[in-house]
Amino acid sequence: MKKIGATLLVAAIGGAIALGGYKLFENRQLDRMTFEEQQKVFYANNPGAEIMSSTGNPDFTQAAAAVTPGVVHITVTSTARGSQRGGGEPFDLFEEFFGMPQQRRQQQPRQSTGSGSGVIISPDGYIVTNNHVVQDADKIEVKLTDKRTFEAKVIGRDANTDLALIKVSGSNLPIVKLGDSDNVQVGEWVLAVGYPLGLESTVTAGIVSAKGRQIGILGESQQQQQRPRGFGSPQEQQELMVNTAIESFIQTDAVINRGNSGGALVNARGELVAINSAIASPTGVYAGYGFAIPINLAKKVLDDFKEFGSVKRGYVGVTFTEINAATREEFGIDDVSGLYVRDVVKGGAAEAAGIKRGDVLTKIEGRTIESTPDLQERVARLRPGDKVKLTYKRDKKEKDVTVTLKGEETKTAAESEGGSASGAEIFNKLGASFVPATDAKKKELGVNSGVTIAQVHRGGLFEYFGYESGLVITEINGKPVNNVDEVESALSNTRRNMINIVAVPRRGSIREMNVPLQR
Repeated sequence: MKKIGATLLVAAIGGAIALGGYKLFENRQLDRMTFEEQQKVFYANNPGAEIMSSTGNPDFTQAAAAVTPGVVHITVTSTARGSQRGGGEPFDLFEEFFGMPQQRRQQQPRQSTGSGSGVIISPDGYIVTNNHVVQDADKIEVKLTDKRTFEAKVIGRDANTDLALIKVSGSNLPIVKLGDSDNVQVGEWVLAVGYPLGLESTVTAGIVSAKGRQIGILGESQQQQQRPRGFGSPQEQQELMVNTAIESFIQTDAVINRGNSGGALVNARGELVAINSAIASPTGVYAGYGFAIPINLAKKVLDDFKEFGSVKRGYVGVTFTEINAATREEFGIDDVSGLYVRDVVKGGAAEAAGIKRGDVLTKIEGRTIESTPDLQERVARLRPGDKVKLTYKRDKKEKDVTVTLKGEETKTAAESEGGSASGAEIFNKLGASFVPATDAKKKELGVNSGVTIAQVHRGGLFEYFGYESGLVITEINGKPVNNVDEVESALSNTRRNMINIVAVPRRGSIREMNVPLQR
């Protein structure tokens, strides 16, 4: 009996050691997986009834029941310091987009609180939310639908995509299954789940209204301390103009309000297809237009946060302009869609692949490029060293090339160089297109040179400083300008990050302005 007992004891100890070793190995393996791979393991180990999309009369009860436990309420405590806006929610950087009045600034530090939503994407406590929800947080509290509360820490955040990853110390937490935003169809039913207007967990339904929306709001939200034009030092004004945002929103008419930020947009199968981020409204509350970040873009950003703490972004290495009527007139091209390459970054990925200035980018991975988000969102899913197939048109002939993306260091090095490349990049920052002023216009204004602003694009320097289409510019940096090439050449002579522009709005009137530039 003693021998049997000893044998059983040894077997039990051996089994415990083996099981412990396996669990340690399993945990290490999970740590190396992406969030999507971890979820596949989770759902393989925890199979549940499949939620089917409804036909006939919509029924979202199963989807709502599956998703609601994994969407959390986030409460943020922050210290508002000088030049911060008072009143309202401290992180609500979309006030102007909502059409709400700007509040008076507070000069003394003060404690303030705000709230938003988040989505649990792993059982061990990783939660995705919006950057604008947590960016100024001193303390973050997360509350689940079962009333449990946790204090969270920020793992990573990115203003360019308005995404953030936070983590709580929990285990076996309810999660929301990651979906595929590429398969989302316009007209498809979706649910918005979050904590709007101070309410408890709320589910609303609507359809996908559009995809690939670029609304210019992330560029504005990066301007964390917005000032009236002309206020602040030149360096501060330059910082306001930095805009490297990536926008390709899914638009929905599901009801979204303040507090829904960071919450879930799911399909009828209960799969997370986007993260709710903003609304367009003249009143500040729901008016039928909500915008959410596609989950396929978010997956890459969130995995970067977990692995590196920041986003590792690959660059094609081109400056470009969307093709429209003004672009066709300006450059004499007949393409109706695509991106016109203004310049190629020296030493960048595009140059290595043979793409040149004047080419038109028509496809990425075989998909037609209709607008800027079609290129930016696809590339934003990749890292430096990844390859992407681009199709470009030159001399009315299309050619496919494989571009190996390069990192931030190449972009930074190119920006520090002088010559035509920097002139082209400055041109792009202006956010405008030009055509030569007609002889009749020059005679009317009494000038010998000039280009007419054909179009002003959202988010550029010209929009910020109030330049309007139709205005005639006669000189840039002391040089007369008569066409696009002369504009670019004059811009390359910019000194001390300041562009000198002379415009003539009417005969006998001259408007001269020094425009600060952030290179």
